Amino acid sequence: MLTNCIQSLYILPIFLFHIYLTTFIRAFKNEQLKHEKTRVFPTIFSTVALIEMEKSEATTIDVAETSRESKGKAPLLRDPPAWVPAAVERQRAAPAYKRGVAIFDLILRISAATAALAATITMGTTEQTLPFFTQFFQFQASYDDLPTFTFFVIAMSIVTGYLVLSVPFSIVCIARPVAAAPRLLLILCDTLAVTLNTSAAGASAAIVYLAHNGNSDANWLAICQQFNDFCQRTSGAVVASFVAVVLLIFLVVLSASALKKH
Repeated sequence: MLTNCIQSLYILPIFLFHIYLTTFIRAFKNEQLKHEKTRVFPTIFSTVALIEMEKSEATTIDVAETSRESKGKAPLLRDPPAWVPAAVERQRAAPAYKRGVAIFDLILRISAATAALAATITMGTTEQTLPFFTQFFQFQASYDDLPTFTFFVIAMSIVTGYLVLSVPFSIVCIARPVAAAPRLLLILCDTLAVTLNTSAAGASAAIVYLAHNGNSDANWLAICQQFNDFCQRTSGAVVASFVAVVLLIFLVVLSASALKKH
């Protein structure tokens, strides 16, 4: 059963890559179409405004007003309320704030990908052979001897691949800070990546704990006294995976704050 689950996980990166590529192309086309509309519509509106102004000037008739009428009139144009400039400043500051969040998102994303890649490589290359052996036995420990560590390598490989593929979407959020579609996709996939990363890190941490301390109730002996290098490398891989979990949680919080309306 576990072998079938592990084999099915190999198909998941291909499926995720197809979704990411399709969404990236669609978001890029939508942003390009919006940019073209913003260039065309002001020209049309300005032309219509000029025509209306010419018509109004052509049909304007100056009528002299009496002193009594001029005294009773109030000015038509008044100073705008105090809250109008503040609202305009907030609208101008919102894209700058979201662009800063997107830049920080890119830095955290690259850091999380580095931590996940380090955890994958460290666990995937963990192997130790003791210098003594008998005629029939050779004492060797490798990560693929334990299904939990095999699941760890596959899960962290998927998380690393996702983080690398999500970098272009983070760059799109920097170029278009107001765009909501890439940010929604990132927050959804980041949540899934946090779940997968946490499950792999938690299961492997339990195995590493048993390797260090054993379990006297189940008569499980600690093996780290003999396989010291093996335990050190697996412990380092688990620590790196938890660092990736923390960074992914920060990414989810950043995406949620960038989606908040100002």
